Amino acid sequence: MSNKTLSNQNNLQVLFEDNHIIIVNKRAGDIVQGDKTGDTPLSDVVKAYIKNKYNKPGNVYLGTVHRLDRPTSGIVIFAKTSKVLPRLNKLFLSKDIKKTYWAVVKQPPPKPEGTLVHWLKKNQKTNKSYTYNKEVKDSKKAILHYKTIKKLDNYTLLEINLKTGRHHQIRVQLSSIGSPLKGDLKYGFDRSNKDASIHLHARAIAFIHPVKKEQILVSAPLPNDAIWNACL
Repeated sequence: MSNKTLSNQNNLQVLFEDNHIIIVNKRAGDIVQGDKTGDTPLSDVVKAYIKNKYNKPGNVYLGTVHRLDRPTSGIVIFAKTSKVLPRLNKLFLSKDIKKTYWAVVKQPPPKPEGTLVHWLKKNQKTNKSYTYNKEVKDSKKAILHYKTIKKLDNYTLLEINLKTGRHHQIRVQLSSIGSPLKGDLKYGFDRSNKDASIHLHARAIAFIHPVKKEQILVSAPLPNDAIWNACL
């Protein structure tokens, strides 16, 4: 195991864990799955945590259920068994998992609360999505509900509930109404954050446990910076 993996493991924040599921609070900058950068993915860090905690010999199974963009922080769910992975996948596909995000924007939306409906089309070469007000070829419908929950000195805190899960959905939809996320250069904010994060946090998640049939409610603490601290 690399020193970087050990370091990340020491910083791992586990929010919920049982025999079937583990939910962690991803730090901005971490990648959920391996990519061309070669950086240690969060999935490997969680595997190492499980291996060490339970003294497991051999390889540890871990199923990736969903992902968060690299500059985004917050809740990520993993399956600890191959049996529960398809059940969790089904919950996501059927929209039976309620996801709540917090987003910090410079320019508040035109209305303090509302529902945004767009058709999004992803450009594979630039890894960027674009909004349309009507359906176009290869586009997917995107719906989110937002409400203003706090006015900061220079920013506005929004709570976002996703009705669909599209590529860069929150980022591009808020940008399209003139409210790009703080630090999100890709979608129109004027400068990046020093740590390359964006002020988007997967704050809470609610679902019925696919095995135990119990209600699971999990909330992720905010990153420790001046803006997020002012949101509390």
